[in-house]
Amino acid sequence: MMYLAGRPFGEICSLREVSSAQDVPESFLAKIFQSLVHAGIVVSHRGARGGFALARPAEEITPAQVIEAVDGPIALNHCVVWPESCGNSPDCRMHEVWTTAQTAVLDVLSETSFAELVCEPAEQREGRPV
Repeated sequence: MMYLAGRPFGEICSLREVSSAQDVPESFLAKIFQSLVHAGIVVSHRGARGGFALARPAEEITPAQVIEAVDGPIALNHCVVWPESCGNSPDCRMHEVWTTAQTAVLDVLSETSFAELVCEPAEQREGRPV
């Protein structure tokens, strides 16, 4: 996602290109892209010049969306997402701690866009032409 987010919106990148640039095996990357296409985060293009591109601008895509597309619901503990899976949830003193931590993690992963992640911070640009 970082690689695609760093490219101009709509630019199609081949699986091989992304694999090489990110040092990720093509077979593994293909499975990830399949999940991202299914979730509407990435679009695939077939043919000789085929590949993958973001389905919407990087400003509209968050790490939370990507993680959930690939791995399913983000859950620090089963009881937070599926309270019925734990018979102790109503009386468990840790449940509130897990719920608070879950909310904090989701907030951070949902408030950041990939556009923000690929932008170079100002302190790193100082002294160099922009």
